[in-house]
Amino acid sequence: MAIIVQKFGGTSVGTVDLIRKVALRVKYEVDQGHQVVVVVSAMSGVTNQLIEHIHNITTTYDRTEYDVIASSGEQITSGLLALALQNIGVPARSWLGWQIPILTSDTHAHGKILEIHTASLLQDLKKGVVSVIAGFQGLSSQGRITTLGRGGSDTTAVALAAALKAERCDIYTDVDGVYTADPRTVSSAGKIDQIAYHEMLELASHGAKVLQRDSVEFAMRHNVRLRVLSAHAERPSGTLITGDHEIQTSPQAIRGVAHTLQEGQITLKGLPAKPEILTLFHEMMKTAQIEIDMLTQDLLPCGRLMDCHFTALKAELDRTEEILKLSQKKLNFYDLLRNNNVAKISIVGSGLKYYSHVARKLFKKLAEDHIKVSLVSCSDIKLSVLIPANETEKAVSALHGIYELDDKGKR
Repeated sequence: MAIIVQKFGGTSVGTVDLIRKVALRVKYEVDQGHQVVVVVSAMSGVTNQLIEHIHNITTTYDRTEYDVIASSGEQITSGLLALALQNIGVPARSWLGWQIPILTSDTHAHGKILEIHTASLLQDLKKGVVSVIAGFQGLSSQGRITTLGRGGSDTTAVALAAALKAERCDIYTDVDGVYTADPRTVSSAGKIDQIAYHEMLELASHGAKVLQRDSVEFAMRHNVRLRVLSAHAERPSGTLITGDHEIQTSPQAIRGVAHTLQEGQITLKGLPAKPEILTLFHEMMKTAQIEIDMLTQDLLPCGRLMDCHFTALKAELDRTEEILKLSQKKLNFYDLLRNNNVAKISIVGSGLKYYSHVARKLFKKLAEDHIKVSLVSCSDIKLSVLIPANETEKAVSALHGIYELDDKGKR
């Protein structure tokens, strides 16, 4: 009997009726003779409500208490699904992260899974009991509940699949796979049938919301075969995410265009142009557990000062700004500018590594369309630009077109 891990997102378990439908999907795999582990998110909207409660009390919250509150939605869903399965004759038991336990780093609000103790789960599987696990949560070395960042239930599912040596991990969501762009932004976007780990990792890291970045990274590191499927389709085909050796489609220069409106830009004006200043800045951000992105420096004409530009999640900008202003004398900058009205647009594909014209096409097209680029960052297979937020749809559609991705997802 193969072990199958199934993960159901918030929109898949958003109501009691939907939870009953999920129970039937789980029962189908059980009836096929599989041993099944299920990971669930909180019901849609619940986590946002919990975080809103936190923000109504304070914006500079204790992250250990944030995790206690934000993780509670998954507990409800896991219990409800276990009851729904029992009600249709499938033995089931709910588990919280600390009960297994799923051991994580001590980084609250964005913990990293370090180890999963599987003995109790394997005992239940041998008895034919379906384990329904609350995603998104784990246990720190201090015995505190941790959370894995938004979308962290994906990572819970992939990590369990790796620890249990599952045949595959099926991620059920409200879309039927990975697309060449967000179909809500680009109507001509096509579904990708197969995609390599490293390409999916870049898409997930730069705005493709279908999978959390850490989950793809974990799958790549542990060679877990992933499928992204629609929870609402009767016979979903989905997208397979796997190693290069299993991809049966011909390679393309660009695989997709991702975008995100969840980042804001901060500029520190007039920093001393000294390496130790940037080192101090990075240490401050690391200590505060703030992840920064798209970091660039402009040397001013005097040669002694520089402007430092970077992006961070909008949810962290208040904290970031507060920390930097309190450290203004240490960093010795003379002004801080903040811009919330930006979008990060990214193209992903191996063509960026091998063909210089691929990047040139992006800058040429944005210039032709009079779209201003304020920041740029790149890697071997990813190129990101920061543009005004009100130009997002125009830019994504234009880039999707020039790379001939329209209606060509299945390749």
